[in-house]
Amino acid sequence: MDASKVAKKYQHPTENLLMDIAMLAKSKTDLIDLSIGDPDLITDQAIIDAAFVDATAGHTKYTASDGSREFLQAVVDHYQKRYGLSFELNQVRGTVGAMHGTYLALLAILDPGDEVIIHEPYFSPYKEQVEAAGGVPVFIPTYEKDGFQIDLKILEQAITDKTKAILINSPNNPTGAVFSKAIFKGIAELAIANELFILSDEIYEELSFYEDFTPMATFAPEHTITFSGLSKAFAMTGWRIGYMIAPAYVNDVVRQINENVTFSAPSISQQAGIYALQHADELVPKVAAIFQERLEYVKKRVDAIWFLSLGEIKGTMYAFINIEKTGLTSVAFVEKVLKETNVLMIPGKAFGHTTGDTHVRLAVTQDIAQLKEAFDRIEKLLF
Repeated sequence: MDASKVAKKYQHPTENLLMDIAMLAKSKTDLIDLSIGDPDLITDQAIIDAAFVDATAGHTKYTASDGSREFLQAVVDHYQKRYGLSFELNQVRGTVGAMHGTYLALLAILDPGDEVIIHEPYFSPYKEQVEAAGGVPVFIPTYEKDGFQIDLKILEQAITDKTKAILINSPNNPTGAVFSKAIFKGIAELAIANELFILSDEIYEELSFYEDFTPMATFAPEHTITFSGLSKAFAMTGWRIGYMIAPAYVNDVVRQINENVTFSAPSISQQAGIYALQHADELVPKVAAIFQERLEYVKKRVDAIWFLSLGEIKGTMYAFINIEKTGLTSVAFVEKVLKETNVLMIPGKAFGHTTGDTHVRLAVTQDIAQLKEAFDRIEKLLF
């Protein structure tokens, strides 16, 4: 037996830069790793303590496949309090991170050949998930000159009789863009008019620094499937707890699929999530302030380096840095920086070809001292 026995589609895998970078990050020592969005922050001690108490009290068993009633209610209450949105418990599902939710939803809604519109630059798993679910990803560009906002005319032109869904991500990974309410409203109007689902990845919702975030479900509640979770704003990446909010009929199908996959999200992580959501007002601002400070520092440093540029900071934990003046592709730039400075970023090519290859993504997952050291090294590079 050898590798020829695995599925043919995986015998000659396509390039996966995110996976390659992750493996490289684990293999090097004395590395300033600014690649993957897994921050140096430790989950707030109050969340850890609450989860420990709950584990001791017996929350170590399976929950219902959708999640415990208490977790689902915590999500419902959070959206009512935070956004004034009302959902029923049967619309909510606990997931093993937000990505788990997007894949389940795609499996639930797509027939072979259905098209899903994705805006570039995009979080690379979207393409793979759409294809794995039998769909066809259709990419539309966004541009730095427009603040990486979706052009509604381009979006409308991409809609065909095969389009089933529009997959959006705001605040955006990798660009840090936060879509305006006008853009959200325009997307909603197109989806309603064409009877399309909107798959809205809102995992960075709390990391919108200069304007309040408004969920897509505000504009198209019957058409929107929302994905979010606790990983980013609560510094809980390793707990693997997220949620999706969908029309009940979609959630019913997702339940059937997920009972053959993970059954339920981790029970102790759901308990931690309950505490986190109930105390979001005191926990989230501390985390958001750290990422805002770090991104503003990166902006200042980039502005002082002739061969780099960066647009206005809006949100997330990422800086999508323009490297056109170096004359290098994103992969070549990342390789040069790694070799000469031991600083690791992700090539923009990993997020799409339209604008990605002229950029690199830097994650502010290290403290200011580490960021200073990284840019002290980078600014000495010669091109």
